[in-house]
Amino acid sequence: MALLGKKKVSRSNGGNIMIILFLLIIGLVMAVPLVYTILQSLKPLDEIFIFPPRFWVKRPTFHNFKMLSTLTSNLWVPFSRYLFNSLFVTIGTTVLQVVFASMAAYPLSKHKFPGREFLFNMVVLALLFSYQVVALPQYILVSVLGLVDSYWSLIMPCVAYPLGLYLMKQNMMSFPDSVIESARIDGASEAHVFWQIVMPSMKPVWMTMIVFSFGELWNRSDATYIYSEQMKSLPTLLSTIAAGGISRMGASAAIAVVLMIPPILIFLFTQSNVIETMASSGMKD
Repeated sequence: MALLGKKKVSRSNGGNIMIILFLLIIGLVMAVPLVYTILQSLKPLDEIFIFPPRFWVKRPTFHNFKMLSTLTSNLWVPFSRYLFNSLFVTIGTTVLQVVFASMAAYPLSKHKFPGREFLFNMVVLALLFSYQVVALPQYILVSVLGLVDSYWSLIMPCVAYPLGLYLMKQNMMSFPDSVIESARIDGASEAHVFWQIVMPSMKPVWMTMIVFSFGELWNRSDATYIYSEQMKSLPTLLSTIAAGGISRMGASAAIAVVLMIPPILIFLFTQSNVIETMASSGMKD
């Protein structure tokens, strides 16, 4: 029997236009800081200090980037060493965060044991504290373990990633238990279930973790734990160069652009994978 009086729910053309305009405004607001930073790096020194400040650049130049290249080429530690330190710590820590967060989230979401809710509540509680709040206890712990001035002093405190564990656990909760039970009945081990069945379906989550983790770790200063010049990271080096005075304001603007490039590339790479996976993978119990 046909339902009488049933109305088709749809947006009007005016509503669609309003939504598009709203999204365009939000996009422009978010793009302005990025565009302004790039324009600042292309301004000569006299345009940087002009008053009132000018948004656009009249005489674009790459002198700031050349100056940055000159400053880094005169270092007694090669620039490639700073770049290697940043990439090694950032990529290594990001991989460990994804692995440990996934391994911890699996029993919290798919196994029942005493204290499970308490442990998860501790993870949620840890989300309330920023890095600055726990910086001093972390330094004391790292110092007691004798890890100061080593790569481990930068990696180990960041491996425990509460946000990543929270996201992974909440998404694993929606994974069908029937699929796991079927795999166990077929003789699959717990490790096989986790790595071969659960983890591939969690690709959108751990790709999202990579975006957040890489951006945060890439821009984090290592001055608290690292004292040897040959082990310092690229952001620390560039911050030191930027603190050289007014004459280096142009180089500072170039530094900001250089530091933005890797997180943007990571975001563009992971975004396509997340959208593809979210669109093509969906499992129902």
